[in-house]
Amino acid sequence: QVRLVESGGGSVQAGGSLFLSCALSASVFSFDDLAWYRQAPGKPRELVARTRAGDLTYADSVKGRFSISREIAKKSLNLQMNTLKPEDTAVYYCYGRRSKSDYWGQGTQVTVSS
Repeated sequence: QVRLVESGGGSVQAGGSLFLSCALSASVFSFDDLAWYRQAPGKPRELVARTRAGDLTYADSVKGRFSISREIAKKSLNLQMNTLKPEDTAVYYCYGRRSKSDYWGQGTQVTVSS
């Protein structure tokens, strides 16, 4: 059973930083696609950042502020979030695609106050 478990969410003031981590139950190399998504209240889930086949992709709204990375030894997917804005407030989800199946973490809340 593949599991993804997020950690690192919390509350921060605008301009602050948070570091999210997603613990994977399998090697990062076994995933074809790893990404972070977020969902704000009343809005659809949206892609924040993705790492796939060596390419990194970011939503326009987070470019230059967020950075996605993988830690192979720790089997984790990370998201460094800097210069946070109130509009970054959402539940952040870790996503992985492996052997044609999609896996999601349970989500971690990020709240940015002005």
